[in-house]
Amino acid sequence: MFFSIIIPLYNRPQEIKELLQTLTLQSYKNFEVLVIEDGSVNDAEEIVKSFVGQLDVRYFVKENAGQGFARNFAFERAKGDYFIIFDSDCLIPEDYLQIVNNSLTKNWLDAYGGPDDAHPSFTPTQKAISYSMTSPFTTGGIRGNKKGIGQFHPRSFNMGISRQVWEKAGGFIITRLAEDLEYSIRIHSLGFKIGLIPDAKVYHKRRTNFLQFYKQIHFFGRARINVYKFHPTQLKLIHFFPAFFTLSLLFTAISNIFNWRIAVLCNVILALIILLIFFHAWIKNKSAKIAFLSLVASFIQLTAYGLGFMQDFWKRIILKRS
Repeated sequence: MFFSIIIPLYNRPQEIKELLQTLTLQSYKNFEVLVIEDGSVNDAEEIVKSFVGQLDVRYFVKENAGQGFARNFAFERAKGDYFIIFDSDCLIPEDYLQIVNNSLTKNWLDAYGGPDDAHPSFTPTQKAISYSMTSPFTTGGIRGNKKGIGQFHPRSFNMGISRQVWEKAGGFIITRLAEDLEYSIRIHSLGFKIGLIPDAKVYHKRRTNFLQFYKQIHFFGRARINVYKFHPTQLKLIHFFPAFFTLSLLFTAISNIFNWRIAVLCNVILALIILLIFFHAWIKNKSAKIAFLSLVASFIQLTAYGLGFMQDFWKRIILKRS
């Protein structure tokens, strides 16, 4: 099988260098790489060209329109039987393509997604953010890297679709705000077979500090409402959990001022949540420091998502603004 690896890029030359370096180490060699520079000011042309001879790589430049439409641009030019999408801030294990090829040969999927993890070289903050984005105790547990919570939806940091899917479903119809989730839902609606390939993981850097992380997750909370506008049946009770959590923190704070009896119960529940996340992160990362940072990242994730969700729920659903 011939794969076309598609990577949209916006002002991240160093990241694409590290990603392409990991692709040169792939044990499976039957693939091409398409890098789409989406109107970057700080472009990566020279970096990408330095990999010519090591990779079958093509570099394109287009006006900025967002990652969804950059991927569409690549779909139209890809030669592969199967398209694989990565975010530019990923590192790819050397057996990734071999795992995907073996899995699709044994159990065909029209589209697939894979999990993400923290690389040993990541900073403690990046490892903490990775924990919060994959933990079963945060929204990370429902973002496409686990089985068992509703319909599986691949996400664009680690996602593959067959050429047949693209020919029938077309490309992305929105370019930001959960464009990958909307695309996955649409692929499902057309009857294609979608699944998780558990061993096809990538190392996803995500954000490098908590302020960037807050902004990203706030955006994700808003994005859930954007998906609702296209697919109303996809808004489930579980998607309200971060908003409930955020409101419960506010209620706990108010209770501590005005009603100590209620405050005692709220504080006990909050303490149990803190201990659960802290010790789970400690066991997973074998580091008290990363466990503490994971606790911070988890609370940022839940509240940022909750605030973004509530913001656009109020504006776009209650007030019906576009």
